[in-house]
Amino acid sequence: MSQVLQWSLIIAGAIAIIALLGFIRRKKVTLSENRKRQEKAEAFQAKRRQNMIDSIRVIAMAVEENQIEYSEACLRIKGLLDHIEPQLMEKPPFRVFLEVYEQLRHMPTHQARQDTEARFVDKMDKERFEVEERHADEIRRAATAIRHHAF
Repeated sequence: MSQVLQWSLIIAGAIAIIALLGFIRRKKVTLSENRKRQEKAEAFQAKRRQNMIDSIRVIAMAVEENQIEYSEACLRIKGLLDHIEPQLMEKPPFRVFLEVYEQLRHMPTHQARQDTEARFVDKMDKERFEVEERHADEIRRAATAIRHHAF
């Protein structure tokens, strides 16, 4: 084998090694960035979940201290549980949150409620208060239980 061919193969091998090292370095940087991005997303999700759990506990304390209407508390807790632990609403005593939601979900809220005729709103309020009264004890028990629940 001629010396020129040998040097050509050595140079080609060195170029291949340098190219592979560059490729490996880029992949390493990319993987590192992806890992950091994933960790940041997981931290955000964990913080978001903890904020929702804290909100559930605050709403539950408000129920225990009669600072919130039971119907509103049930709707809010149900909405938060949908994101955190939806299967929890299938178990007693938490099932009441879903039951009250099911009985009240047809009622307009926010701007739709303001746009609704006053006598119809009064009729819905009467129905809502009846639902609250019918489930008041269950709601209070569920609020206490969920405040102490380990998520």
